[in-house]
Amino acid sequence: MVYTGTMEWTDDAIVLSTRPHGEAAAVARLLTREHGVHAGLVRGGAGKRLRGVLQPGNRVRATWRARLADHLGTYACEPTGAVAAALLGDPLRLAGLSAACAVAAVALPEREAHPAVFAGLAALLDALAGEQWPSAYVKWELGLLGELGFGLDLSRCAATGGNDQLAYVSPKTGRAVSLSAGEPYREKLLALPPFLLAEGATGDGAAVADGLRLTGHFLDRHVFVHRAGGVPAARQRLVDRLHHTLVPPRQ
Repeated sequence: MVYTGTMEWTDDAIVLSTRPHGEAAAVARLLTREHGVHAGLVRGGAGKRLRGVLQPGNRVRATWRARLADHLGTYACEPTGAVAAALLGDPLRLAGLSAACAVAAVALPEREAHPAVFAGLAALLDALAGEQWPSAYVKWELGLLGELGFGLDLSRCAATGGNDQLAYVSPKTGRAVSLSAGEPYREKLLALPPFLLAEGATGDGAAVADGLRLTGHFLDRHVFVHRAGGVPAARQRLVDRLHHTLVPPRQ
């Protein structure tokens, strides 16, 4: 008996990347709410009408179809939220958008649902319109590590068991260390910016830089180490731009 049916599903999605395929089509990688990072062929995706829709960071309602589950399949995408166009005049925010999409594309396994990461990325995209988006970006990377099973334990000091004056993180264990317990080893420890310890808190430029250094260390150790190119170039560009823009020079 020959199977002639079609696999099909529809889901909310965020565009992570696209690449040309042939003369007019494109292969889009989307982060979908219920189906994870999932690629598909978009007919006409390289054309004028859809090129703007498939910009990284944009929200779409995507319908995927294929003969078999392991095929590339095709996407039909309807726009539900344009983010990229609103940031074209702001290189720093655009760098944040590009970094988040690149990190998600690298870190998340194909076709494995991570609705918490989808919700976090959607919230970050909304936060890009505000002034405190760099803090939101660091917290998103921290949440991504946790969702992937590499979460940091920032609840109490690894040495004393207390939860006051937490100031460092062990680069080996990912556990917090208090100011007093970590002082003799501070050169070997990662700084823990206070805004990561409270929901809704934000940090200044120096704190954001410390936060990116912290999440970057564990992304390097657990995620980027398995990637041939190492750290995604888009993330490094964001780190460089934020450091140049937000961190005051030392006197």
